[in-house]
Amino acid sequence: MESIIDKHIAPELTSEAFTLLEEKNKALEKKVNELTINNLYLKHELEKLKRMIFGAKSERYTGGENPAQLALDLDMGPQPTKETIRESITYNREKPKGKEKIGHGRLVLPAQLPRHPIVLEPETLVEGARKIGEEITEVLDYTPGKLIVNKYIRPKYALPEEQGIAIAEMPSLPIPKGNAGAGLLAHIIISKFVDHLPFYRQLQQFKRQDEIEIAPSTINGWFSQSSRLLEPLYDTLKKKIIETDYLMADETPIPVLTQDKPGATHKGYHWVYYSPVTKLVCFDYCKGRGREGPSAFLKDYSGSLQTDGYAGYNSFEQPGKIKLLSCMAHARRKFEASLDNDPDRAKQMLLLMQDLYAVERCAREQGMDATARKSLREEKAMPVLTKMETWLKANHEQVLPKSVIGGAISYTLALWPRLVRYMEDGRYEIDNNLVENSIRPVALGRKNYLFAGSHEAAQRAAMMYSFIGSCKLNKVEPFTWFRDVLSRISEHKANRLEELLPQNYCK
Repeated sequence: MESIIDKHIAPELTSEAFTLLEEKNKALEKKVNELTINNLYLKHELEKLKRMIFGAKSERYTGGENPAQLALDLDMGPQPTKETIRESITYNREKPKGKEKIGHGRLVLPAQLPRHPIVLEPETLVEGARKIGEEITEVLDYTPGKLIVNKYIRPKYALPEEQGIAIAEMPSLPIPKGNAGAGLLAHIIISKFVDHLPFYRQLQQFKRQDEIEIAPSTINGWFSQSSRLLEPLYDTLKKKIIETDYLMADETPIPVLTQDKPGATHKGYHWVYYSPVTKLVCFDYCKGRGREGPSAFLKDYSGSLQTDGYAGYNSFEQPGKIKLLSCMAHARRKFEASLDNDPDRAKQMLLLMQDLYAVERCAREQGMDATARKSLREEKAMPVLTKMETWLKANHEQVLPKSVIGGAISYTLALWPRLVRYMEDGRYEIDNNLVENSIRPVALGRKNYLFAGSHEAAQRAAMMYSFIGSCKLNKVEPFTWFRDVLSRISEHKANRLEELLPQNYCK
C-alpha cells in the first residue's frame, strides 16, 4: 500500500511531524494486513463449518461440475441441437454370488437360512382329489434373538465294590462358577462394540424380550471378567503387531470419567496401529496425546511408520530403526479446503494428486504384487511427483503464509520427503486411510455410549476394538470368533495363543 502522505501536498509539515505520520501510516498498513488475513481465516472457518454441516462427505475431487446438480440455464437463449450418434454395445458379466433374481426382481433367499415350513391346505377338497404339485413362496421374516438356558444334567453312578461315584466333568466355562455362557458374553461384547448398544440398553432389551432383569453390576462384572480372560491374547496381538516392519498409526479421542474431574470428562486417546501386510490392528489407550504412549508401545519396534502430520510423531524418526512416511490424503484435504480461498491453485494441485491416485487404483484393480506396483509407480507416478514439487516451490513465495492455500503449500513442502517415501517399496500405501477406517467404530461408539467409565474401561474397550477390527480385516465373523475363543481360551496352551488370533483362526 502506497503512503497516503505526500510532502508536495503538505509542504507545511515539519520533518518530525512527517516522520510521525509515516510511522502511523505503516502501523495502519500492518493493522490492515492483519485484519485482512484474519478475515480470510474466519471466512475459511465459516466455509469449513458449512461444508461439515451441509457439504458432500466424499474426498474425491472430480475437477468439474457436479453432474447431479440441476442447471437452470437462465437467459441462455436457444441452444443448437447436437447430432446424436448411436452405437450398440454388448457384453457378458458374472452375477455376484447370492444376488440372482427371480420374478418381480426379488432376490433368491440364501440356502443356509433355516426354513420353517407352513403348509396351507385348501379349505374344501372334493373327494377323490389327488395332489399334482405345489406352489412354494418364500418370505423372509425375523424373530428377535432369545435367551436360552443350557441345563447340564450329569447323572451320578455308584461304582461296584465301593469304588466311588462316577460323574461327568462340567465343560469349561468362561467365568468359573458363573452362570453366563460364552454365547451370551459374546453377544454382550458385539452389541456394545459393533452395534454400539450401551449396557443399559441391552438390559432393557433383555427385560422387554425375555422378561428377565439383570442388574447393571452383573453385566459389568461379566464384561470385566471376559476382558481379563482375553488379556493374554491381547498381549499376543500387540507382540505380533510390533514384529512387523511396516505400520500405520493414528489417534482418536475418547471421553473418560475420572475422580480427578467430578462432573466432567477426561480427554483420553486411543492410539491405533495397523499392519497392512499381516492385516492386524491394535488399539492402545493412553491418558493423553503426548509421545509417552506411542513411545512405550513402539520401544521395541523397528521398521516404517506411516502417520499424519502431527508433530508428536517427529521424534520417532531414528535412522536405522524407524523410518517415517506421511499421508497424501491429509495433504489433499488441505488443498480441498483451499478451494474457496484460491480455487485456481487448489485445483491445479488436486488434479495432480488425482493422477497419483489413478496409478494406485490401476495397481489395485489389476491385483499387482509389491514388485509390480513399485515399477508402475516409477513409470507413472514419479513424473507427477516431480511436477508437484516444482509447482509447490514456485508457488510457495507467491501466497500469503497465513492464508489457507499458503498453509496447504507449507504443510505439503514440510512433509515432502516423507510423502514421496511410499515410492521406495511396493508394500507401502500412498496414505494411511486404512488405519483411519479402523477408527470409525470408535467415533460411532462415542455418539452412543458417550464416554468410558474409567481409564481401565477405556483400555478394555481398546482391547475389544483390536479384536473386532482384526476380525473384520480377516473376514472372520466376530460373534462366532468371540463365542468360540471365550469357550476355549481358559484351557488353551499359553505358548499357542497365536492360533486364536483372527488371521490364524479356524474352528
